[in-house]
Amino acid sequence: MASKTQRLNLRVSPTDGELFRQAAELSGQSLSEYLVESGRERAERALADRSRFVLDQNEWQEFTDGLERPADVRPELADLLSRPRPE
Repeated sequence: MASKTQRLNLRVSPTDGELFRQAAELSGQSLSEYLVESGRERAERALADRSRFVLDQNEWQEFTDGLERPADVRPELADLLSRPRPE
């Protein structure tokens, strides 16, 4: 585990502060531990949604099949995309 050398300060409403303290106590963690763990989990989810995804073998096969399949030509969409851009 990396050493904790960076300090972050934040301001919260009294209601949020009490909510965080209660949740930390209930989980058997210090307030700092609770907030860091909760923030880390949320940050990892937010970044994962934008950088990677996990598929099982069947989903992966469907995904690659879709990539290899020629695109459906839709005349109305082709017409729209061929029009000059509005100024």
